Amino acid sequence: MAWNIDVVEGCAVVRMNTNKVNVQNEQFFADLHAAFDRLEREFNELPVVLTGQGDAFSAGIDFQYSFDIFGSGSQDKIREWYRAYRATNLRIFQYPRPTVAAVNGHAIAGGLITALDCDFRVAARKPAKFGLNEVPIGIPMPAAYVEIIKYALGDQVGALATLRGKLYEFEEAERLGFFHEVVEPDKLLATAIGYATCITPDCNTAYAMSKKALQDGVMRQIEERTVALDAQLPAGMSDAGNRRAQDRRRQEIMNKRK
Repeated sequence: MAWNIDVVEGCAVVRMNTNKVNVQNEQFFADLHAAFDRLEREFNELPVVLTGQGDAFSAGIDFQYSFDIFGSGSQDKIREWYRAYRATNLRIFQYPRPTVAAVNGHAIAGGLITALDCDFRVAARKPAKFGLNEVPIGIPMPAAYVEIIKYALGDQVGALATLRGKLYEFEEAERLGFFHEVVEPDKLLATAIGYATCITPDCNTAYAMSKKALQDGVMRQIEERTVALDAQLPAGMSDAGNRRAQDRRRQEIMNKRK
């Protein structure tokens, strides 16, 4: 089902609804690109608020989908998985209008990166988990994502979140600066729209040019200097130790579903 897009107070509110907790797989990627195609086609003057449903913003990559690819032994399949995933993140990160993540609940691994892709993050104060747990489950963090993480969180918190791989409770995520503002759940959308409408449409070019200038160093790193590092990802994803960690995580998920 295509993501819903509603115009609310001069803002395009995009509600992710690929599946119950927005795990990220081929369908999620397709839905994201379809939504941004529509934004560019029908709402290209409007800022964007991106939000989830229920208790989850996004639970991150679909482990069954991704682990099958990582364990396939095919470097071409792994390389294509990364190419597709990278494209979805850069589609949000480089969008020339104001983008706000209205974080309605859990934002884990790739789900948190989706939020970090946005210019601003507003979170609903409610019990939820937040973090980048890729490394402890045997997934090397792509260098392009690391650049986005450092841009959004700063070098120190970015390194802590990436390397430690901890899932944080709400209060600790707030303390670490994952969000620009925290509000009660009933104020989430209105506050996010307030951030998104920080400029009037006649200032869109000024915003787009300033955003591009701010991101210039990140994009240069991604386009010029992460290529060699990320070329090693297929081998890293298939490393025997990483595969054991991934298999443990797969078993944990399967046992929870029984």
